[in-house]
Amino acid sequence: MTLTVTIDRVARRIAAALQRDGRQSAQQLADNVGLSATPVWRRVKELEASGVIRGYVALLDREKLGLSICVLAHVTLVRHSEGAVEQFEAMAKSSPEIMECHSTTGEGDYLIKVVAPDMKAYDRFLQDKVFKTPGVANVRSSVVLREVKYETALPVD
Repeated sequence: MTLTVTIDRVARRIAAALQRDGRQSAQQLADNVGLSATPVWRRVKELEASGVIRGYVALLDREKLGLSICVLAHVTLVRHSEGAVEQFEAMAKSSPEIMECHSTTGEGDYLIKVVAPDMKAYDRFLQDKVFKTPGVANVRSSVVLREVKYETALPVD
């Protein structure tokens, strides 16, 4: 059962502070939002239980991990193909190379963000996974030359 929580000014301050540093202690978080530790801890638990806080992660540098290629690809499905949506979405969810997958309007049915060590690896990913998925009609890839802005924090303030 998901708890409903009020997203008031305090909850937004807590969420913003946790987005900046998810490893801070309850006392540090309390100091940052101007409350005592116990009410802050209780509010964090409410935000977690309600699903507002979905989890905690470490942000890694993809290039330092050898993932130097980032590609944004529009994927178009064959409209009359039985189960094409379900099969494509299952493939996307199970592929670690796909960082993001969005069902979209416009040119393609999906926009996916893919990371790979190099272009050969990206081509292998397309050949072995995307093009083997029933219902995929077309893929239009755009290679990212440089990231101008990359944020993970939502604007909650």
